[in-house]
Amino acid sequence: MGIRLAIAAALSILLAAGAGQAADPLAFPGAQGWAATTPGGRGGRIIKVTTLAGDGPGSFREAVEAKGPRIVVFEVGGVIDLDRKTIKVTEPFLTIAGQTAPSPGVTLIRGGMDIGGHDVVIQHIRVRPGEAGQAKKSGWNEDAISTAGAAWNIIVDHCTLTWASDENLSVSGPRFTGNTPEEWRAGTSRRITFSNNIIAESLAHSTHDKIEHSKGTLVHDNVTDLLIVGNLYAHNYERSALFKGGVHAVMANNLIYDPGQRAVHYNLQAEEWSSRPFQVGKIVAVGNALRAGIDTPVDQIAFFQLGGYGDVEYHARDNIAVDRIGRPLPMLGRYTTSPARIIEVKTPPVWPQGLKPMPATAVQQSVLMTAGARPWDRDYDDVRLIADVAEGRGRIIDSENDLHGYPTQTPTRRPFNEADWNLDDMTPRRPEVLDSGTKARGT
Repeated sequence: MGIRLAIAAALSILLAAGAGQAADPLAFPGAQGWAATTPGGRGGRIIKVTTLAGDGPGSFREAVEAKGPRIVVFEVGGVIDLDRKTIKVTEPFLTIAGQTAPSPGVTLIRGGMDIGGHDVVIQHIRVRPGEAGQAKKSGWNEDAISTAGAAWNIIVDHCTLTWASDENLSVSGPRFTGNTPEEWRAGTSRRITFSNNIIAESLAHSTHDKIEHSKGTLVHDNVTDLLIVGNLYAHNYERSALFKGGVHAVMANNLIYDPGQRAVHYNLQAEEWSSRPFQVGKIVAVGNALRAGIDTPVDQIAFFQLGGYGDVEYHARDNIAVDRIGRPLPMLGRYTTSPARIIEVKTPPVWPQGLKPMPATAVQQSVLMTAGARPWDRDYDDVRLIADVAEGRGRIIDSENDLHGYPTQTPTRRPFNEADWNLDDMTPRRPEVLDSGTKARGT
């Protein structure tokens, strides 16, 4: 029954009628946050990925790096080895529609993606950088997906982002472009939505040159208009998520399982701000659920913790935090001796239009059913991870080799038929268009 419910829930997301179709249509049905109405590649040319090669004609890299508005679709399924060459998204107006791939979908290994520019929608791909054969603490520091520079109007939705040697999913950019706080905010990443993703099993003692680096999501200084909603954070030592100085963000309806020493935290580091005036962060946490796991030190963790030197305005309601047998954990903590303050406020200091969070008690069921790439067609590692979270198992890992190494999948092929898809939002016209392993040949 659980699998059937998950499939039904996933289909309802992809097949539901979108709201706001008059003046500002949503990127896709259910899109949320300040970036919800980004067009992505809508109206652009269809570019077909026809090979699993890491580059060259017909490759995913060639499609992503093309110029002009474009919708990237897939006629192949399987593993794409990036060979430690990060994919750079620099051209705006891009939609990556992983839901179009034949089963088992598309998994990127030994590399990740940096998203620059603006108006980018990425759905239903898996990114697993791993150690890529590099030596421990060698400096192979790779995010699965990160924004870069002054990226804006970006949505990463229903993706699986695991085994990164840096962060699994981050918002990056310069801290201090210009001379005023308004210019700083305009000069870095903003208007970002991370929704319904699996953000898990980031690598701890691995190839990062800082040694321990199991991190979920890093949000760099002065990022604004960020929504993190409906994601599964699992087996990350820290940063589920970490908000740095002056960030304005909302976390809603996320499930956080087995964090290490920290789950959600805020930290303005004075040595990085120098003589610039500290900006007050604005963080909202509503309807999230945290469950301790095997690697969670329950005598040292709180749901939200403050580090560093800057104040943060913090609005929280209806969050759950429990240890491994359901006893409450502290909701607030700090890991600084500075005078920095958590300023609890009664109303959200930031809030995206139209966001209606579900109760925290419903979050675990919803997230485990629908998060990650292709929930109607999960691969082995997503199934394993979801089962471990449900049953309170699993650990923070140091390498993909602590499990079984990189995935091996039989390549598949299926022609892309434009008539099967609503090209404005890349939803299927019929449920059976969403391919799954029960009927995909070659798997």
